[in-house]
Amino acid sequence: MTAALDTGGGRPLERIALVDLLDRLLAGGVVIAGDLVISVSGVDLVRVSLRALITTVLDEASGEEAP
Repeated sequence: MTAALDTGGGRPLERIALVDLLDRLLAGGVVIAGDLVISVSGVDLVRVSLRALITTVLDEASGEEAP
């Protein structure tokens, strides 16, 4: 699977594998935030909120760097 990555600046879209995209996101970290509300006649029935920080964790205690 591939995804199109918009690098900005008017440059053409770059096609990369989803694994590479995930690697780039985890290297720098990514924040995911969202809200979903289901309501009927103005009455909220279900509300789902999502707040997540996804990043890699290096083991600083061992003194070794990740490959």
